[in-house]
Amino acid sequence: MWLDIEQNSRQWFNLRLGKATSSNFAKIMANDGKAFGEPAKNYAKKVALEIITGERDSVGDVITKLMERGTELEPVAIDLYQAKSLNWVTNGGFCDCGRYGDSPDGYILDDVDGCVEVKTVVANTQWERYRKKDYDTSYKWQIQAHMWLGNKKWCDFISYCPEFPESKQLYIYRVERDEEMITRMVNRLEIFDAMVDANIKLLGEDVAIKLTNKESE
Repeated sequence: MWLDIEQNSRQWFNLRLGKATSSNFAKIMANDGKAFGEPAKNYAKKVALEIITGERDSVGDVITKLMERGTELEPVAIDLYQAKSLNWVTNGGFCDCGRYGDSPDGYILDDVDGCVEVKTVVANTQWERYRKKDYDTSYKWQIQAHMWLGNKKWCDFISYCPEFPESKQLYIYRVERDEEMITRMVNRLEIFDAMVDANIKLLGEDVAIKLTNKESE
């Protein structure tokens, strides 16, 4: 279910509670086919704790100056993308998919198949985009999750660097939906869910009973 809400608002954070979100799927998919690493195990504990308490576990969250810069400049990047691609970008909102959640940076108006993921980067990173003529694959699972959970066929990866010459400030790479990757992701998430459930049970039967009663309401 897609919800047209403002990202980073209180309502948006509340909707994310207790859900594995696409921005964290890279942690889950690390060591694919092998045992989960510590980042995935810790994330499973975080999700379990939010399910149990109904409160956001923000301990350990770090907001860097680069992240603040990205949030500030994202609208500028989207405006430039719209002018260059002639694709009008609408709010990405929040896609509530049961145990999972997704927030793309935007959907494409009048094209039900497309979405966008925006990254504001420093100059060295933008150099790499043009050198490799590819997108940043560290976001590949997040981008495939956009297409899986949002039922899209493509996602434009937008890399924006205001320090570059005007004609090269915006780099766009279209990523197509990959069913093989999505199948691997779905299978891995099922195992991750079981780890979350095991963490919930660790805190006692009373918690498990409370959660069961809540789900039946």
